[in-house]
Amino acid sequence: MTGTIGSQAKGKLSWGILGTGGIARSFAKALASSKAGKLVAVGSRTSVAATKFADEFGAPRRYEGYEALLADPDIEAVYISLPNHLHALWAIRCAEAGKHILCEKPLATNLAEAMTAVEAARYHDVFLMEAFMYRCHPQTARLVQLIREKAIGEVRVIQSQFSFNMRGPHPENIRQQNAAAGGGIMDVGCYCTSMSRLIAGAALRQDFADPVQVKGAGHIGNDSRVDEWATATLRFAGDIVANVSCGIQVNIESTLRIWGSEGHIIVPNPWFPGEKDNKILVYRDGQPEPEEVLVDGGAGLYTIEADKVASHLADRQAPPPCMTWADSLGNMATLDSWRKEIGLVFDNEKREVLTVPVSGRPLKRRADQTMKYGCVEGINKPVSRIVMGSMVFSRDRLPYTCAMLDHFLELGGNCIDTAYVYSTERTIGEWIKLRGIREEIVLIGKGAHTPECYPEALTRQLFETLDHLQTDHLDLYLMHRDNLDVPVGEFVECLNEHQRAGRIRAFGGSNWSIERLQAANEYALAHGLIPFAASSPNLALAVWNEPMWEGCVAASDATSRAWYEQTQMPLFAWSSQASGLFTGRYKPDECHDPRMVDVVRTWFNEDNFRRLERAKELAKQKGVTSTEIALAYVLCLPLNVFALIGPRTIEETRVSVGALGVALSPQELRWLNLEG
Repeated sequence: MTGTIGSQAKGKLSWGILGTGGIARSFAKALASSKAGKLVAVGSRTSVAATKFADEFGAPRRYEGYEALLADPDIEAVYISLPNHLHALWAIRCAEAGKHILCEKPLATNLAEAMTAVEAARYHDVFLMEAFMYRCHPQTARLVQLIREKAIGEVRVIQSQFSFNMRGPHPENIRQQNAAAGGGIMDVGCYCTSMSRLIAGAALRQDFADPVQVKGAGHIGNDSRVDEWATATLRFAGDIVANVSCGIQVNIESTLRIWGSEGHIIVPNPWFPGEKDNKILVYRDGQPEPEEVLVDGGAGLYTIEADKVASHLADRQAPPPCMTWADSLGNMATLDSWRKEIGLVFDNEKREVLTVPVSGRPLKRRADQTMKYGCVEGINKPVSRIVMGSMVFSRDRLPYTCAMLDHFLELGGNCIDTAYVYSTERTIGEWIKLRGIREEIVLIGKGAHTPECYPEALTRQLFETLDHLQTDHLDLYLMHRDNLDVPVGEFVECLNEHQRAGRIRAFGGSNWSIERLQAANEYALAHGLIPFAASSPNLALAVWNEPMWEGCVAASDATSRAWYEQTQMPLFAWSSQASGLFTGRYKPDECHDPRMVDVVRTWFNEDNFRRLERAKELAKQKGVTSTEIALAYVLCLPLNVFALIGPRTIEETRVSVGALGVALSPQELRWLNLEG
């Protein structure tokens, strides 16, 4: 390190830059005219590169290595301009060092990494923004305003394009390197998706919208192994359609066109608007000439971006149309879908690279985790009261599975629910093997689902499950369904055989009636056998109209709850959050939406929406979310209960685990459930 900060303007945000490439040069140059920021240091892999960059842009400090820059206590904010595959890792490291973060787009390689980076920023309480500089420019804000004002009526088609031609193979360039997560989609296609999602959101009166369908095509180079040109069609709610095109080996006019019911808009320079006289052309049907909407930036594009960061540090996010955390995650999910459509997988998404979490450090529980635990007879380790469901962990999404389960374990969770019919056992087994934590995990397996609900099928499926999960035993085995045509004693005998052989530590029934549970345990007692140790019915604050799936059993009624309270049999409550009803995302007037047919059929009724309103009211009083209140209802019942959750994001997991800290009185429990 050389130099001092003494000559820098007092009171400005002190910036460090990681990386010395072209985009880092643009940002460093912009800081020279920033009203709120100053360049203090640069970090590079080599001292030569760091020194050359620092000398050119007047940075008083220069570091060999990125960690050295993060160790500098005078650096307040860091601009990450490294290759794509390093974005999430160094965003996490910046957050751990207490530095505010502006991370070059894309925020990460995939949604799994992006969720982890956002969670690191939230946990360490630092600012984080994905550096889509055009989102910070007044031209973009004015465009959103025009869409909201219905300047061209209802938006119907969006055409968003960004490309350039590198003319020939350049294997030394990170854009043509699979290992660096290069290619057109990640380099410039991400602009097109982010703009389309912004415009669709404005048309739908939202900050952004995520597509309900993504269809794509593209060309992947034999040598580069990245997409060299690609297109996609995004369909949004309201049948708004966007066509996005990008490439690194083809010149396509980089413009934005928005077609509506009463005209269209053309933005000639959507990605690099300047300091003044930026044009938005509004063509209205019936008018021969377009209206020219002129927008001044007031400063350079990257200067505006840097100053946006400085002015919103206290909020930890910049407001829309800047990229919020949720917006970045939605864009990343869209890019994942686009890449999946064309079959593009990056090297850092492959199994052999996923041996450690995204942070690059060994997996461990957080020191401040607040998980609570219970006991199940036959299992010689504590069982987390929150149980992670696994239905969303498909085998082609191993990075996502790893990120979600890593976070769950960091929060103190150790119990994972799997099932033969979910087709997710192999993915769970891969994660456990990659992390080397089988003895720390309470692994639930389920089998013998209808129509294969008989002892022979149970045995065959159990062996397959053990093979899929790469383990020699399950901690808890639950029969997924019951079969009244099979005498209960046959199931008890079969399960005891597997327990004696060490293949299962404890067993029970999922969707077994109380009467059959009692009969099973009476048989076990009469024959000197091990009884059922647990039961897994549905239990939630909401009461269903009918089961979502045939053959399911609920314990929400007073009689069932009284039995579980009296016996204290461990109750693993599935769908404990009523398929997300208590997030408030579902509205009663959406009952005709074909995408929600199962949720509507199961959970939509007047009493459940009354329960939702009460959950919202109590959540406001306690300073938590309605989801936490709904889950706390299950956890605070006087039962020996373990709540199964099915989160799709890291944030949903964190919020769910937060329910453990919510205490509800007997009076509040009755009030929430409309009792008395």
